[in-house]
Amino acid sequence: MTEITKSADADSTGLPPAVEAFVLRWGDLGGQWGVNRSVAQIQALLLLSDRPLTAEDIADTLGMARSNVSNSLKELLNWKLVMRVPVLGDRRDHFVAETDLWQMASKVAQGRKEREIDPMVAAIRAAMAGADDPAISPAVRQRLHAMHDFITTVDGWYQQMITVPPQQIMRLIRLGARVVGLLRYLPGGGAGKSKGTDGEGDRPADDG
Repeated sequence: MTEITKSADADSTGLPPAVEAFVLRWGDLGGQWGVNRSVAQIQALLLLSDRPLTAEDIADTLGMARSNVSNSLKELLNWKLVMRVPVLGDRRDHFVAETDLWQMASKVAQGRKEREIDPMVAAIRAAMAGADDPAISPAVRQRLHAMHDFITTVDGWYQQMITVPPQQIMRLIRLGARVVGLLRYLPGGGAGKSKGTDGEGDRPADDG
């Protein structure tokens, strides 16, 4: 067996039932996110562990092969989702998970951007370098320009947002749909107007 599967109680893993259920579910979700199930289970185990764990601890708890644990830890280290920590009196490597949820989300986003978005940006920019080729039709050229504008805008937004303190971003998120209302006061945002298709939206609201 290379990873834990559902059990009736915690005896098979030594984990409390709630923790075991979380590890199992996190592993299932990992598959949906394109992440190896073992990698996701190890992250979940470390996330809910109250002490640093060695690779041997992880292998014994999750019923994984030692090589599988080693490879999975390397991937998590590359993503910066786990860290090595020293333990006094023990020369073995011990591991802990990143427990700050904002940092965890940011590191996953950065990792996925480097693996998936950045190559797409490079491909579109390379295509744009030859967009003036007469063999390219106006419709295709327009499509390339639209793709370039979109990806450049999103990439620029991301680069700005990673410099914003997490507390401020959380305040922005908590505003929810109210943020949309603020857009009315920006240039071109239609300040003072409400939605309407027949021109009635231009009239001020009835105070009565």
